[in-house]
Amino acid sequence: MALIHAGLRSNALGRGVSCDIILPQKSSKLIGMETAEHEKIKVLWLLHGMSDDCTIWQRRTSIERYAAPYGLAVVMPDVELSSYTNLAHGGRFYDYIAKELPETLSRMFGFSTAREDNFIAGLSMGGAGCMKIGLANPDKYAAIGCLSAGALNSPLPVATHALDPAKQYYSYIRFDGRELEGTEEDVFGNAKKIIEQGLPCPRIYHSTGSDDFLLGAAHQTRDFFQSFEGNPFDYTFEEDPGAHTWEYWDLHIQRFLEYIAK
Repeated sequence: MALIHAGLRSNALGRGVSCDIILPQKSSKLIGMETAEHEKIKVLWLLHGMSDDCTIWQRRTSIERYAAPYGLAVVMPDVELSSYTNLAHGGRFYDYIAKELPETLSRMFGFSTAREDNFIAGLSMGGAGCMKIGLANPDKYAAIGCLSAGALNSPLPVATHALDPAKQYYSYIRFDGRELEGTEEDVFGNAKKIIEQGLPCPRIYHSTGSDDFLLGAAHQTRDFFQSFEGNPFDYTFEEDPGAHTWEYWDLHIQRFLEYIAK
């Protein structure tokens, strides 16, 4: 495997950005690791959580070792505290991750753009982010891996003073009263649209720890997807012992890779 620390220009954000990329490489006489390489380069777009950056999956897990036998490229971008959103007062991070970065890196590295060769996953903020991006773009991703999150991790902005000031401010930065119905932020609405319009359904692997502080958001999402007759998203939910920790994510990113390899 090759590890690339990339600094590149984002037109969507209007500035330079950082992104770490693992590229598959079939190697011989490599001690302690199985590798694979395919003519078409399949890609896992792997998203970080709120407290972290593009380096964190490498520092806290063995993601390179886990991806190597599958011949997967792994792209780990940096989005700061954006929630993968086109911020009302900030950068267009959704456009950057969902549109610009895949187009840019596919040209640079020859990544396959076929839907069946692209997968998106993440933890916490990145878990909600991959649900948003994957369900708003069902023609681009074959599977979604949501770890320790729900489709929505925080309340949508509402006209009330019942929310605490921090949540009010966060909603202001993200949306500032923008109507979200029918947009990429309308995650449940986009899932329903996929079914109603007969669009391709990304498969969904969803896992959370039984002691996770976002367990309620995960259950809300679980109940929503389990309400569809016939399980069109091949929705798989796992609630295992654990909390909002890297021990949990290190194990369950491996479970996601097994899920997409089926």
